Amino acid sequence: MSGLTTHVLDLTHGQPAKNVKIELYYLQSGKSTLLKSVATNEDGRLDSPLLLENEMKIGTYEIIFHVGDYFHSKSIDLPSPAFLETVPVRFGIANLESHYHIPLLISPWGYQVYRGS
Repeated sequence: MSGLTTHVLDLTHGQPAKNVKIELYYLQSGKSTLLKSVATNEDGRLDSPLLLENEMKIGTYEIIFHVGDYFHSKSIDLPSPAFLETVPVRFGIANLESHYHIPLLISPWGYQVYRGS
């Protein structure tokens, strides 16, 4: 199975991050093209992959996670501006037969991202 998926976990509250806006861009020749704008579900995942196998192409992509809006919705006392409003993750897809999974672990003060399985 190939394609591109993601999920978001809220480390502050110990739960999946629901309703995080996610934007996926394809980057080429200094230009970014918005491919998709979605939000996470109750499980911190998407209802369908960001990219299906037949939509993937070799190249550089960027996912923008809008974590500031998420934490503001949780009524956390945050400074203005918040330390993290968006988390951009730029990565390459080199193998169209591979599954690419990009999990994001977040708090208002930091994040971790990696290539999952």
